[in-house]
Amino acid sequence: MFSGIRGRTKTWLTAGAGTIAAVSIAGLLGAFGALPNPPIPESTAGSPIETGQWRAVPLKAYVGGKDIYPPLKDGQKALVLEVEMTNRTHESSDDCLSVFRPHIPLERDEIAPTLILMRDPQRLDRLHPGMTERIAYLWTLPAAKPVPDQLKFTVTTKTYKPMDNLKGKPGWFNEQPLVEVTLPVKEASPGTPS
Repeated sequence: MFSGIRGRTKTWLTAGAGTIAAVSIAGLLGAFGALPNPPIPESTAGSPIETGQWRAVPLKAYVGGKDIYPPLKDGQKALVLEVEMTNRTHESSDDCLSVFRPHIPLERDEIAPTLILMRDPQRLDRLHPGMTERIAYLWTLPAAKPVPDQLKFTVTTKTYKPMDNLKGKPGWFNEQPLVEVTLPVKEASPGTPS
């Protein structure tokens, strides 16, 4: 009779110890998850930023109106960020679309910028390996949307994986903030971005 009670006591003690360990680990993980993220480093206009895939040099930001390329509709304006961009990989890519993100509230249809090639104003399809191009990130906004005189942009990076978990192919994944850069935003003079 007593041996049965002892066996059940050991089971309860073991289960209790396991529960205590699980709760402790969960608490520690929760505490670490609640820690604030470390501050994102700052960069400056004209300074090269190595993101892994790209070498980016943010040059200037401005707001353009009707005389900008591509043509805007009535009631629209464009936030433009000019960047010198080099593809550091071995293949052509359009993955630079999300490298820069402005710190202003954007609606769903405003999030993705249009990329414009500056030397021959046209939409940029992709950047080729080893080539440095001056490009413009162009966000189309309602004309009434305020844009501050000083605007911060987050520059993102991705990690290269020789084989991803889903398709077993190499690529750049897990986008995350790398640095932030603050640029003065000017009103553009009439004409194409320059």
